[in-house]
Amino acid sequence: MCLAVPGQVISITDDQSLMRRGKVSFGGVIKEVSLAYVPDVQVGNYVIVHVGFALSILDEEAAQKSLAEFKEMEAILQETLKM
Repeated sequence: MCLAVPGQVISITDDQSLMRRGKVSFGGVIKEVSLAYVPDVQVGNYVIVHVGFALSILDEEAAQKSLAEFKEMEAILQETLKM
């Protein structure tokens, strides 16, 4: 089973000698990812990221829904660990 996570693009580096890359925020955790598969992505867009590659662009509503579901799962896990 694979997990792809939504994040927001906060910067893009378009160095001609390297693959197009960007910094993506995952709830405040910033990671550099490849943007090779999403050539139309812009700063502020949400993307689905898997193993360091942005695979698709998400609309903000879908991204916010996914992020809320991740937070809900985290809260359930925390409650379970307290038992």
